[in-house]
Amino acid sequence: MQKADFQRLREHLLEQRAVLKQRLDTIHEHARNPLERDSEEQAAQLGNLEVVSALENEAAAELNAIDLALQRLEDGSFGICSSCGEPVGDARLAARPSAAMCVKCAA
Repeated sequence: MQKADFQRLREHLLEQRAVLKQRLDTIHEHARNPLERDSEEQAAQLGNLEVVSALENEAAAELNAIDLALQRLEDGSFGICSSCGEPVGDARLAARPSAAMCVKCAA
């Protein structure tokens, strides 16, 4: 993979990072809202909180993966499988720029 490709992937990772950061900020803002007094409404809100919590965990994990990918770009280890040391593969990086492992090791 060429340096220009790394730059495009870096820009894509930074864009994804900004979107995820905004999503997490929105989730945290909504989490500060108090529950309704009505018990039926509270039950619905609590159900929504479970879904939002799962979304928050997923976004936080992806944000962490992006931060690690950006770190690998900086230290020169981007595109090298963290498990076996072989190339991650251009197609895999194009599909998932935050990938730290090749397809074989990720399976």
